Amino acid sequence: MAGRIEDYALIGDMQTAALVCRDGTVDWLCLPRFDSHSIFAGLLGTEEHGFWRLGPAHAEDAEPPAATRRRYRGDSLILESEWDTNRGTVRVTDFMPPRDGAPQLIRIVEGVSGRVPMRSTLRMRFSYGRVVPWVHRHEGRTVAVAGPDSVWFDTTADTYGEELTTYSDFTVAPGERVAFTISWEPSHKQPPALPEPEQSLEATEDFWREWVEHCTYHGPYREAVVRSLITLKALTYAPTGGIVAAPTTSLPEDIGGVRNWDYRYTWLRDAAITLSSLLRTGYREEARAWREWLLRAVAGDPENLQIMYGIAGERELGEAELDWLPGYENSAPVRVGNGAAHQLQLDVYGEVTEALHLAHMTGLARNDYASLLQLKLIRYLEKHWQEPDEGIWEVRGPRRHFVHSKVMAWVAVDRTIKLIESGDADGPLEEWKQLRDDIHRDVCEKGYDKERNTFTQSYGSKELDAALLLIPQVGFLPPDDKRVIGTVEAIQRELSTSDGFILRYPTEGVDEGVDGLPGDEGAFLACSFWMADDLAMIGRVDEARKLFEKLLSLRNDLGLLAEEWDPQNQRQVGNFPQAFSHVPLIDTALRLTASGAYGG
Repeated sequence: MAGRIEDYALIGDMQTAALVCRDGTVDWLCLPRFDSHSIFAGLLGTEEHGFWRLGPAHAEDAEPPAATRRRYRGDSLILESEWDTNRGTVRVTDFMPPRDGAPQLIRIVEGVSGRVPMRSTLRMRFSYGRVVPWVHRHEGRTVAVAGPDSVWFDTTADTYGEELTTYSDFTVAPGERVAFTISWEPSHKQPPALPEPEQSLEATEDFWREWVEHCTYHGPYREAVVRSLITLKALTYAPTGGIVAAPTTSLPEDIGGVRNWDYRYTWLRDAAITLSSLLRTGYREEARAWREWLLRAVAGDPENLQIMYGIAGERELGEAELDWLPGYENSAPVRVGNGAAHQLQLDVYGEVTEALHLAHMTGLARNDYASLLQLKLIRYLEKHWQEPDEGIWEVRGPRRHFVHSKVMAWVAVDRTIKLIESGDADGPLEEWKQLRDDIHRDVCEKGYDKERNTFTQSYGSKELDAALLLIPQVGFLPPDDKRVIGTVEAIQRELSTSDGFILRYPTEGVDEGVDGLPGDEGAFLACSFWMADDLAMIGRVDEARKLFEKLLSLRNDLGLLAEEWDPQNQRQVGNFPQAFSHVPLIDTALRLTASGAYGG
């Protein structure tokens, strides 16, 4: 069985990523891209669906031992796991070098003390665990081939095959180092170059050290902020600048339930808020690359803006279910692709426009097509802002007039007005000022419950929605407005869990709720960070700091967060690690630092 979600570490090369469990097992890896088929899918099934374990040898009938301690090497994505055994201590260093040729996953075993027997167990299963590759020797190297894929396995340790699995048994003494590498190459091409593990390790460490040096945040939460920034960088597809929401699919929001989605794509919303955090912390090159990705993805058809695209800008992300995989802790179905790609979510226009506005305000070189795109998006909103949509949470129930969607339509118009007023674009200024006023009036009249003094999830509804916490953050109303304070207090009252974290919206257990799905979910971590932001904005800064630091305590030992927190079972749930959790962590840290609202 796969480990708990928080038991995993992330390593990656900014084109794909692997998850490594505490016991030294790689349970998830897709090659050559984030959205490719996996070669290890034990995370969503069993060991029969592929894994690679490297750690101290143990009895066949015993559980593999978890590492005694683990850490990232400094501010990098190089994972170091150490085991203290009755024979001595051993260290395994796992990393994926930034790509210069074939993608590689490198694992280096180092003896620290004593003489420790070790075992590598490599079971490759292509196509999400469904295909057993042909494993054979080729010019002294081991290669696994199936269809278009080949994976090359290189090590100086002796290897042998047994029951469709490749094993290596060896012993390390102090100072001894044994390296293992897998490299992917299209099966019709020549073999990839022989790996150079030690040189790759040095180059990978240099890459991350130099990248982190650009961070402009030096406040009290620097450790958490830098780890989140590294995670966001790892989720960026380097060739195009696209940013995936998470490197996994179908990790459940509700253990044993059906709320399982593929997050290995670029949501415009997630990518736009990621861009904002990167810009605020000094990373303009990533912002420029994302803007170029956006312009290519939307090119020629801005009126049909999708809420998400493939990492190279692909539009077709057809959803399918993999019925041979039982799912993480039997949470089925396992899905690949995402049918929400063609939903109407009007808030996306606001997030994209806000990101382009921030890029412009922080001095990113002007791009005329970006300004033209912004104007075209407003032309679309002029005609469609009054329509119901599926909203930020991608409900699969009926469309509604979601308040957050209307607020973000207002943001899109407001930021475009500012662009025109700055002299960097031409547009019907007075006409769009009127449009901005019309949207604002509509929201305040139809989306506000006077009796309860709170905005509601949608026009005419009684339900609340944590996305309403963004109203003061985007400038729709000032923080001291009684309607804002009332909304914050209502969400605290009606959407808080027993430990003070925030749900997205009410769910209905076994019945279908507003989102058209049965089952419940955990506290949505982004919403909980938004609450901390709002508390700081309305003057309750001590309460904001306490909530923020409580949220930081939910991170795993490596500083990583999934999408949600299950308060009943006290564990992380949802796809992992999640950009939409790490971005608001950064934003809240910046806000609290600016306000001086931190301890120590």
